[in-house]
Amino acid sequence: MNTNGNMAYKNKTNETQVSATDFINAAVATDQKKADSFQLIDLMSAWSGFKPKMWGPTIVGFGSYHYKYDSGHEGDMPLIGFSPRKAAFSLYVFSPTANNKHLLEGFGKYKMGKACIYVNKMADINIAVLEKMCKATIAYLNEQHECACREN
Repeated sequence: MNTNGNMAYKNKTNETQVSATDFINAAVATDQKKADSFQLIDLMSAWSGFKPKMWGPTIVGFGSYHYKYDSGHEGDMPLIGFSPRKAAFSLYVFSPTANNKHLLEGFGKYKMGKACIYVNKMADINIAVLEKMCKATIAYLNEQHECACREN
């Protein structure tokens, strides 16, 4: 039980010691998806200022922030990240704020999920818009949560 009397919830997505490069080389099936994955690592590392870390078995994340909900549930998550899933990339790069929603208009071909944006390949999206999304999300999380990005 946590301090609110609710059952404590353990976050399944935690930072691991697995190498992101090893994960991509072992888990990503096609050469194109591997190339896109390494491009995302290069871009997200540059934009965030953090090296890639594996979060859970399939998410490549950059930096981290600590969240705490009114329910008492809390944990750590990457600031931005992606998962090269079989069907599509899951991009964890978007905070749905009024300032960010307009960025989706010029983003390219995507589908919106509850917590991520799905894209088939990097060629389908506008990299400049992706950069703006990532930086806006990092700024938002830095303002709203305890954030490792404050150390930079």
